[in-house]
Amino acid sequence: TAAQQVKAILSSVAALDEKKTRVYEQLMGELEPKGVRLINFAKLSSEESQVLEVYFHKHIAPFLTPMILSEQQPFPFMVNKQLYALVSLRSSKGKDRIGVVPCTNSVFKRLIEIPTRPGNFMLSEELILHFIGDIFPEYTVTDRTLIRITRNADIDPLDIVDEEMNFRDIMEILVKKRKRMNPVRIELSQKIDSKVRDRIAEDLKCDKKNIFTLSTPLDMSFVSVFRNYLRPQASLFYAPRLPQPASMLNPKEAILPQVISKDRMLSYPYENIRQFIQMLREAANDENVVSIKITLYRVAAHSQIIDCLLQAAENGKEVVVLLELRARFDEENNIDFSKRLEDAGCHILYGLEKYKVHSKLCLISRKVKDADSNDIQYITHVGTGNYNEVTANLYTDITVLTANQEIGAEAADIFNALMCGDTPRETQHLLVAPVCLQSKILQMMDEQIENARNGKDAYIAFKINSLTDKVVIDKLIECSQAGVKVDMVIRGICCLAIGIPGYTENIHVVSVVGRFLEHSRIYVFGTGKDQKIYISSADLMTRNTTRRVEIALPIYDEDIKKRVLHIFETAFHDDEKGKELGPDGLYKDRSINPQPLNSQEVLYQEAYDSAPK
Repeated sequence: TAAQQVKAILSSVAALDEKKTRVYEQLMGELEPKGVRLINFAKLSSEESQVLEVYFHKHIAPFLTPMILSEQQPFPFMVNKQLYALVSLRSSKGKDRIGVVPCTNSVFKRLIEIPTRPGNFMLSEELILHFIGDIFPEYTVTDRTLIRITRNADIDPLDIVDEEMNFRDIMEILVKKRKRMNPVRIELSQKIDSKVRDRIAEDLKCDKKNIFTLSTPLDMSFVSVFRNYLRPQASLFYAPRLPQPASMLNPKEAILPQVISKDRMLSYPYENIRQFIQMLREAANDENVVSIKITLYRVAAHSQIIDCLLQAAENGKEVVVLLELRARFDEENNIDFSKRLEDAGCHILYGLEKYKVHSKLCLISRKVKDADSNDIQYITHVGTGNYNEVTANLYTDITVLTANQEIGAEAADIFNALMCGDTPRETQHLLVAPVCLQSKILQMMDEQIENARNGKDAYIAFKINSLTDKVVIDKLIECSQAGVKVDMVIRGICCLAIGIPGYTENIHVVSVVGRFLEHSRIYVFGTGKDQKIYISSADLMTRNTTRRVEIALPIYDEDIKKRVLHIFETAFHDDEKGKELGPDGLYKDRSINPQPLNSQEVLYQEAYDSAPK
């Protein structure tokens, strides 16, 4: 039940907080010899204390807005994840009050360097908490703590029923509503009197079980300042790496003709997204291009991709953009972009009523003029990650560009269905959730089971972020029991117990957590000439396979097949950043190569070596 889930989650959160404290203290201890330290006020000399007191009254106190709770002044609204100082106060007449002081302020620095100790810092909220008695001079401070709340972020468009409102207006209302939704967690920096704790829970309408006292700073964003401070010490940082021109494209030539002649692949962050953007820009200016259709989920704040679409619309192209307004925490960004695109004359879709559109699909349609015909030519792009220039430098993703006309025709059918508020019911090439992705994956898994039972080679490989789909999990167990070898690279959640005799002894799972976020999804069925390889936007999670619009693209080009398989195998054999999942549910280090293999470094070096000169 939901109550049981919450109870289990609270127990896990407490354990995670303890682990976070251990890791934080270890890392801060390792930073001290490097010249950076977060210092406690009690460790300062009297002279240093006086300097900071002057600093507080001059640079911080004038910008604070203290308040005392009373019948006339109820508990103030607390902004999600911002810091506040909360104090118990006692008046000269013995009356107890609660004082609240907002500590998040863009006017003063969060991290204050101790003038006499270069590299030693103090957090501004700790300084506020120390001198908070000066802010309430008529009271005695009897207890104090920092407090931060986390509000529920789960918004549902179905909560608003108004036939006269369009979907974007509804989402704008919900995004504003989110900022005032009930807290689901309260974090304190110190233990406080139980009466005050009860008052907080009551006034904020939050269960007392959801109040946590932490031993670490409540907001860890200050570490970015440490990073900048330590920048001169090159040994503490990864070696610089820059995305390279794609090995399968000539950056000195137009991209569209290259794609028309042969399927092409880009591998992020090792190769540069600029060449995809260059292709979009070419399409925007190509007189033969009649339309560009694209699905957008998360877009960079300053998106060149949006600029290309705007340019195409201004040049008279039909531009259809399905902009998913329910991409969590990107809603405001997407709402703003939808207005810009609409103003430029683009046709905007806001997703489907029942399904988020998470697919990464772009379709360019061109007129092909010759003596005998005036046909439409499709160029299709399918990717595993978002159309986002920022994440393309941080996430590992694969994108394929193809002029295969049958795939292009299916992509056109997908957009037609989406524009009519529906999803495709049947496809020949693309796998399309929610109707015809999971079923076809299961069908191809059954083929491997049949191979194994007939004594043939049988193999399945998945590279995904998470595995939670119970139907797929049951089929994987069936595969293992039939003798199918199953290799999986699963970065995050894996709900399948592997290595269990009689059930999953033929399944191996590796998780790679490295410099870049492993994000590409790869499906492999079989071996040799009959091997089928797909790239996809879908993890094997129920929400992806049955509750979202997702797309998997079959790889037909032999060169791209080899590259995709190489990416999978390199990640699967990573024994520097890769850990293997055991039957006990724990991930363990392993040593399987003569020299430790870091898959991301290998792939980046290959991108450097194979980049067009």
